[in-house]
Amino acid sequence: MYEKSLTELYVLMVEPSKSQARFIHRELKAVGINHFDIVADGCSALETMRQFNPDLVISAMHLPDMTATDLVHKMRHDEDLIDISFMLISSETGFDYIDPIKQAGVTGILPKPFNSTQLKRGLYNTLDILNPDTLDLGEFNVEDLKVLIVDDSAMARNHIKRVLKGLGIEHITEADDGANAVPLLDDHFFDFVVTDYNMPKMDGKALLEHIRGNSNQRSIPVLMVTSEGDQGNLAAVEQAGVSGICDKPFESEMVKKLIQRMMADV
Repeated sequence: MYEKSLTELYVLMVEPSKSQARFIHRELKAVGINHFDIVADGCSALETMRQFNPDLVISAMHLPDMTATDLVHKMRHDEDLIDISFMLISSETGFDYIDPIKQAGVTGILPKPFNSTQLKRGLYNTLDILNPDTLDLGEFNVEDLKVLIVDDSAMARNHIKRVLKGLGIEHITEADDGANAVPLLDDHFFDFVVTDYNMPKMDGKALLEHIRGNSNQRSIPVLMVTSEGDQGNLAAVEQAGVSGICDKPFESEMVKKLIQRMMADV
């Protein structure tokens, strides 16, 4: 299969500030990105994307006509744009600003100012999604793995599915809340569970406690994928018996290592 390299990535930058656009342009060129376009607002970005699908959109948070959240949500609800990778560059740190971006499935969230290491991490995460790399699980056949994804965000589930399928995992079942995952766990066998923390009816911690205490799959590996920042809550999840915790954005290389570690412990 043909694999795209860093120098072949086509990047669309959405940045209303000319000075910021010049800075990001310079940083992209420094890491090897040569193919890119620059637009100043969300509508122009959507129009450009529909004409020439980029591999990655890099956007500021605040645009003249919409926010980056609006832009990525429009992309995720357009079948022609749904799979385009998205990266945010923003000085915003508030949960209300950042969490909706994380839930939409992004390959990176960079601060202002960012450094080349942070930029490269986001770019290589984009390449990991564009260039599928099947998991090597030793005695386990990755094509036979059965996975349950539990997340109340359809966009987050779609992003997680895309990453898992890129690793060679094909048998994926979805639930939009921990409460709806419980009967699925009662009726079906899964090799591991990927669950969000924050969900409205039964959150990830409650689901994990149910699995470890009441289900017929008490030893199943559970990977928690979350934007939860409360260290007390995360410590409680660890005590409840989570197999691994992964922050959103859901990064392919990190997930690969966590799954390999989880399955080695089965």
